[in-house]
Amino acid sequence: MSMRLRLWVLAAGVLGTATLFVLACAELPGFGGTWHPYGDRAVHAALARHTANTIASVNFDQRALDTLGEESILFGSVLGTLVLLRQTRDERRLPPEPARVAPPVRRYALIALPVTLLIGLYVVAHGQLSPGGGFQGGVVVATSLHLLYIAIDYRALERIRPVGLYEVADAAGEAGYLLIGAAALLTGAAFLTNFLPYGTFNTLSSGGTVPLLNAAIGVEVAAGIVVLLARFLDQAVEIVSGRDEAEDET
Repeated sequence: MSMRLRLWVLAAGVLGTATLFVLACAELPGFGGTWHPYGDRAVHAALARHTANTIASVNFDQRALDTLGEESILFGSVLGTLVLLRQTRDERRLPPEPARVAPPVRRYALIALPVTLLIGLYVVAHGQLSPGGGFQGGVVVATSLHLLYIAIDYRALERIRPVGLYEVADAAGEAGYLLIGAAALLTGAAFLTNFLPYGTFNTLSSGGTVPLLNAAIGVEVAAGIVVLLARFLDQAVEIVSGRDEAEDET
């Protein structure tokens, strides 16, 4: 294909995309207004299903299939990292050296660790009631565990971070989301339909399947990020290639 033909194909694609974009935007409400058709319908659906946080209702009820795709992107990223950063034949693992941490840093990290962990769990558990949820809370939970690396050293982090268990938890979170969605099929509803009782509004048990899907996301995100960071940290701290070892000896 010549350069000129490629430019014509590109121009046709850009023109088609721009046309569709203009047609889509033509029906949008005006900027700065107080009314939006999708917003009103989303809020109405959230309140009808006893989900106080409309964003959580959109993520785990009204558009739960989209959220499954987002979760699967993270799951695939973790899986790809495991494959790419696996230990090869010409690499070997060395025990990490103990680190010296300044006392103020140690005290701050050890105090912040349980507080951050509690906040992360709270954000996950209350995702259907207040801003936050499994994605945000999962990141906070994974971050809290790594404060031990800052407070003490890498060996301390490894003691509370058995990577194999977190890999299982990552897969369990992904599978849990799929199983909850498949359970709706047993009731004769569509995949990921909110089929459970909606419960009492503004309580932890409200929202039907929303808190369950939110919890599955929290487990998958927290475990996935821990595994992801574990592989990168292993490469930086413990794994040494044969070439690097030979250079150190010379």
